[in-house]
Amino acid sequence: MKKILLIYPPSPVMNREDRCQQPIKELLVIPPLPPTDLMYLAAVAEKAGYEAKIADYSLGGNIVADIKDFEPDYLVVNIATPTLESDLKAVEIAKTISPKVVTVAKGAAFLTHGNFIMQNHKLLDIGIVGEAEETLKEILEGKQLHNVKGIYFRDDLLVKYTGERPFIEDIDTIPFPARHLVDNNLYRRPDNNKVQAVIKVSRGCPFHCFFCLATPVSGAKVRRRSAESIMAEIQICVEKYGITNFLFWSDIFNLDKEWTMNLCRKIIESGLKITWSANTRADTADLEMAKLMYKSGCRLVSIGVESGSQEMLIKMGKKTTLEQIKETVKVFKKAKIRIYNYFVIGLPWETEETVEETIKFAIELNSDFISFYTAMPLPGTRFYDYACENELFDKDTSFENAYFYPAVNTHSLTKERIFELHKSAVKRYYLRPKYILMMLTKIRSIDEFRNYFTAGLNLLLRK
Repeated sequence: MKKILLIYPPSPVMNREDRCQQPIKELLVIPPLPPTDLMYLAAVAEKAGYEAKIADYSLGGNIVADIKDFEPDYLVVNIATPTLESDLKAVEIAKTISPKVVTVAKGAAFLTHGNFIMQNHKLLDIGIVGEAEETLKEILEGKQLHNVKGIYFRDDLLVKYTGERPFIEDIDTIPFPARHLVDNNLYRRPDNNKVQAVIKVSRGCPFHCFFCLATPVSGAKVRRRSAESIMAEIQICVEKYGITNFLFWSDIFNLDKEWTMNLCRKIIESGLKITWSANTRADTADLEMAKLMYKSGCRLVSIGVESGSQEMLIKMGKKTTLEQIKETVKVFKKAKIRIYNYFVIGLPWETEETVEETIKFAIELNSDFISFYTAMPLPGTRFYDYACENELFDKDTSFENAYFYPAVNTHSLTKERIFELHKSAVKRYYLRPKYILMMLTKIRSIDEFRNYFTAGLNLLLRK
């Protein structure tokens, strides 16, 4: 039986979903997520007759010992733009130990920099562009590489690209993630420390916001799984692994009210006692939907608010209004669902005034959790193209501390000033007596208290 080793490399801890390439260290309430993308690929490999092994070396483990002991025929590495060079050292390690291993990498960076990556990393054999499940299946089945759509590969000394691969239309056809290959206990909710699984419920987003990779990575068409498929996966998680906490991962969860309501009803009818969270837009929720979400176990929604300046929302193509955002927050509060709002500081048109508007708006909304991200022009976004065209990058540009330390200046603010405003925003929000009192009244366990206390201490000690 041939073998395949699929890894998160021994780089800093990241959430390595192509849309959200977030280093964990500096972000207060972002937990490390399980390597669900690798679990999907491992399931594909097992179906093709391979013995698969998954390793998340960012959380520990010995890559050298594993390659020597496991002797894989294929190595698949998830690469992220902020840790690209560090990630690809895993390829060098593997080739040094086992020169015949076929090295494969996947990640959003291949959308725009595939040829560059292949030219500069000679030991990488194949780079996968876009959705990887069907692509890897064809590679493992031995299809001639020049006939496999969606890859960069080496033909003698030449790097070749085989062209764009269509998105998978029916994502119900993808095998369930191979959760038996990971230690699920490593991946826990940041509030109550309970094991949490990621259930990927849809792919694609039609909005193509200025700063976001969702549309380039997953397409503009929303492809949803059936409620029956999602429920079957949930049932396995509950019955086989004892997992009852879920993150329903999607580029946009509740765009289709009928689909959302149907899934909620299926969860209720199943009798499974689960809790779940999901992301939502600020213009797609109503009280009927929110109440049913709560009844089915939804306890938190994340909302991409992005800015408290209507002018900034228009320029970034968010297609929402401040009034819609306020109404949506009100709806979820009324339904007793906790709210996690995202904001972004440092897009090209940002000024001192628009940052202040954003901070005040965040405080006005008074949600349970917030993240103030610094704007990150990752390759593949419209933001990246704009930053190149308008010379917003400088000689010190780095993606290493993505979403924490800025990568670019705005038209009127330096990176250093954006960073100061970002730090101020976080402290002004979380260190309010009103906020602290609100959260103390919502704590339901010692684990929650311990986790909130640790996050607060880290915030106070942050320079």
